[in-house]
Amino acid sequence: MAEPSFDVAHLGHVELYTDKFAESLDFFTRIYGLTASKVGDGVAWLRAFDDYEFHTLKLTANSTTGIGHVAYRASSPQALARRVTVIEGMGCGIGWVDDDEGHGPAYRFTDPDGHIFELYYDTRIYEPPEDEKPKLKNIAQRYHGRGCSPRRIDHLNLLALDVGKIRDFMVQALGSRVTEQIQLDNGRLGGCWFTVNNKSYDIAYTEDHSGTSGRFHHVTYAVDQREDILRAADIFLENGVHIETGPHKHAIQGTFFLYVWEPAGNRVELANAGARLILRPDWPTVTWTETERRRGQAWGLKTIETFHTHGTPPVQKKD
Repeated sequence: MAEPSFDVAHLGHVELYTDKFAESLDFFTRIYGLTASKVGDGVAWLRAFDDYEFHTLKLTANSTTGIGHVAYRASSPQALARRVTVIEGMGCGIGWVDDDEGHGPAYRFTDPDGHIFELYYDTRIYEPPEDEKPKLKNIAQRYHGRGCSPRRIDHLNLLALDVGKIRDFMVQALGSRVTEQIQLDNGRLGGCWFTVNNKSYDIAYTEDHSGTSGRFHHVTYAVDQREDILRAADIFLENGVHIETGPHKHAIQGTFFLYVWEPAGNRVELANAGARLILRPDWPTVTWTETERRRGQAWGLKTIETFHTHGTPPVQKKD
């Protein structure tokens, strides 16, 4: 077994494109329950109440939907330098950028499917205003109970044409470990779940059947307990939010989930994701067969068809 690398500390933030900026911002703040650290002209930096950084979701107005970039925070300046050296050697580097409100210089690169990633270390710690300061000094912001009120960002899922290439890439570029995967009957990998720390996963990739690269599947924020997700289902219902599937329990990774589409069509999940930790240093990758996955989720709910077909940006139909 290769010596594990812990140069990368955790998932930092996700930039999401929307072609309905005002409606998406209203969803993420009033209904979903994130806090806006700053709102500018066509861009908003958002965070959950216990995210320690300035933002974990960057919402950007665009002509389309989908993913802008994914950012991870390195463990130290030295760790960042080591990862940049590795990534440059892989030939997928873009270069340094230093133009974001939430953190210092970041190194940009692409995965084999064309998604843009950033690695940074210097970050902006969230400083709550007086009316958001918590009574307990060990959390980042007071619990406001607004909307679904998730605690923290948890993970995201990206779509890719070749998950096998992604598996090799993530292990080499970020030092990620593969915790679970789906092995299809045709020999391809249908999905892969990765972690850089002791969470069960911080990013997943699943196969894109559209023939289009660089697309987005969903982003997930974590709540404390299953009852929070049941409450969220009623909140979404009363606010006319499209509930795609759930509440239910995943077979892979075991999270209790609820998927919705925000107003622009990007898929968003809430999950009770804190129960499972990967503490075993020699964790063997759990491999699921295609037959096993056809059985559905943990308690038998069949995976809804749109979960395999809907991604953003939408694929333009050919005449």
